[in-house]
Amino acid sequence: MVVTKKQVIDWLDASAAVFEQQQEFLTNLDREIGDADHGLNMNRGFKKVKEKLPTLEDKDIGTILKNTGMVLLSSIGGASGPLYGTFFIKSAECVMAKEELTVTDLYNMYREGTDRISARGMAHPGDKTMVDTLSAIVTSLQNQQEAPLATALSSTLQAAEAAMKSTIPMRAGKGRASYLGERSIGHQDPGATSSYLLFKTLCEVVD
Repeated sequence: MVVTKKQVIDWLDASAAVFEQQQEFLTNLDREIGDADHGLNMNRGFKKVKEKLPTLEDKDIGTILKNTGMVLLSSIGGASGPLYGTFFIKSAECVMAKEELTVTDLYNMYREGTDRISARGMAHPGDKTMVDTLSAIVTSLQNQQEAPLATALSSTLQAAEAAMKSTIPMRAGKGRASYLGERSIGHQDPGATSSYLLFKTLCEVVD
């Protein structure tokens, strides 16, 4: 079993709906430790991605992901645009010309994308950022490369959810939340949450 190009397109299309539905939730999370624009930015960015998708249906997966990143870079404000844009653009490099993805392809995508945004934002697991969720996804996919796709995605989704929730007791080490010091403790990180939602949507589309 593999992830098909159609499923990648469906994933990005479904993500637009998810971020529209979750805008207020993400905004409320961000209001506690940020500037309350994460939900709005993710909704805006993926709406633009959805508008672009019809022009990409005949392209390979790498090209689709690269264009997604470029759209996010140009349409999302704040830190989310550069980070998610960079994530998709770097992920795309691993799967150019591909029409389907294996678990190993997904691992390579998430590893490359996560490494790049970690370097760009100078964030590491434990800093209370999207990297907490993304790094957990990378580790789980690495360990599941020989497993059936459904098993790998299910296990990795559990790891992503646990990593997202683990940001609640953390003190923020990077980003705007880091200026709050101890006051950042007790709040779930919005970036870690949107990264979880993005992966969860992929799992639901492939299921």
